[in-house]
Amino acid sequence: MSKAAPYRVVQWTTGNVGKSSVAALAANPNYEIVGCYAWSPEKAGRDVGELVGIEPLGVTATNDVDQLLALKPDVVVYNPMWIDVDELVRILEAGINVVATASFITGHNQGAGRDRIAEACERGGSSMFGSGISPGYINQLSVVAAGICDRVDKITINEAADTTFYDSPETEKPVGFGQPIDSPDLQAMTSHGTGVFGEAVRLIADALDVELDEVRCDAEYAQTTADLDLGSWTIPAGCVAGVYASWKGIVGGKTVVEVNVRWRKGQTLEPDWQIDQDGWVIEVAGRPTVTMKVGFLPPPDFEATTLEEFMVLGHIMTATPPLNAIPAVVAAPPGIVTYNDLPLILPRGVTSA
Repeated sequence: MSKAAPYRVVQWTTGNVGKSSVAALAANPNYEIVGCYAWSPEKAGRDVGELVGIEPLGVTATNDVDQLLALKPDVVVYNPMWIDVDELVRILEAGINVVATASFITGHNQGAGRDRIAEACERGGSSMFGSGISPGYINQLSVVAAGICDRVDKITINEAADTTFYDSPETEKPVGFGQPIDSPDLQAMTSHGTGVFGEAVRLIADALDVELDEVRCDAEYAQTTADLDLGSWTIPAGCVAGVYASWKGIVGGKTVVEVNVRWRKGQTLEPDWQIDQDGWVIEVAGRPTVTMKVGFLPPPDFEATTLEEFMVLGHIMTATPPLNAIPAVVAAPPGIVTYNDLPLILPRGVTSA
């Protein structure tokens, strides 16, 4: 159902990505923050602006889910690190749309949970959309790049990053970081921990109108030759400090979509994978073959004295794509929707002029 701005928004959590989400929503006249879910009890009862380090917004965070659902917002901006299917079902069946950054593109990685989410959308007449920078926005860029080809043989996305100073064991241990290099569980861990990239493969294949025979993850690893202190945890020598996961969409034995992520930590890696520049390289092999490099730089007025402050740019890039999608998601028919189901996402209300 279409409606006029401002869209009434409930922000769900105020972690690193949630902080950038709140700041962006508060600065955009198209959105009104009417509520905020506080995951930790110590955040409940505090002003949302105070929680994220901006001016007070006159909105108090709460851990009372019923109170938030009773607000009947147009949308919940859902920014936990991982999705909670029970939580999402409760929101969606209450008739509230959800835009999420939490490991959700098509939902196939959730198994039976995907069906529960889709059924909740039908019951509530609501829509569920997931995106971030990668996966999500970068995958959409590859689809746009393919739009000038009269033949597409294969779409490949390569992500490379030195994550030494990205201190997030909650997201990195599940993909295999810190495991002994000869652990028999590594392949299964990486496949499960990076499963949302398999959903990205499905998104691209769907845009090409290709039915995949198989979506598969192949992984390689590098070890640190010395103990690696990462701040909140340490990777011992002989354990995984580099992960290369390759998600492939295969038809008739041929890979038509490939999403690769290569992450390394520290300066004692073996083999010593080189990361020339953090970012993404997109190649659409076809007629013509299209290549695209995507990176990011801070704006001239960006002041960062610590690495933690510089990392805010990454949080902004993750938080923003779902926010720009809110009008399209609110107007979408009930169900799980992806970029393929929505019109062009427009960055309304963000110019500095």
